[in-house]
Amino acid sequence: MLPEFSLAFHPVLVLPGGYDVLDFTVPRRSDTWPQSTSLFTVGRYNEKRQGVYHHALFGGKRDNHIGIDLGAPAGTAVHAFYEGEIYLFADNERPGDYGPTLITRHLLNGVEMYALYGHLSRASLQHKRRGQEIAYGETLGWLGGEHENGGWPPHVHFQLSLVAPDEADMPGTVSDEDLETALKIYPDPRVVLGPIY
Repeated sequence: MLPEFSLAFHPVLVLPGGYDVLDFTVPRRSDTWPQSTSLFTVGRYNEKRQGVYHHALFGGKRDNHIGIDLGAPAGTAVHAFYEGEIYLFADNERPGDYGPTLITRHLLNGVEMYALYGHLSRASLQHKRRGQEIAYGETLGWLGGEHENGGWPPHVHFQLSLVAPDEADMPGTVSDEDLETALKIYPDPRVVLGPIY
């Protein structure tokens, strides 16, 4: 069980009032995103999203979402939620993948935590190096457009991990049989994002 942190965290993406919380549980065509009345959206953690992940890398069965999606126009700034360092970064270019991805490392009340920021712009990876210190609230990058972010509407997939990843990647969706284990490794991002839904 992850402790509650007695720390102040910066928003990963500054959301104005009136953003929409999307519902991906409603069956839909595989190439559609839920409709929204706002430019800013939130996609939920531990949500079964049938019919969304049709790309080959999901194997036809990985549809439990274990991050939180924060949607906004391409080019919107993405921030470090806490001080730490750049741990890994890469451009995961396969269709449906994260596109430009950053993973940061943080120490939160003695707990080592890794955070993945996926679907960024390619410019977000420029001038990054492993071990580079990052400050609370620092702009890490910007939301990428569909042409560079794996083919998704602009958003950042934000995911936490209690286990150090070997590469600049984490499974943002898992199969039903892997869900219980995944929820222990990848805690609810609201532990740092706050009660955004």
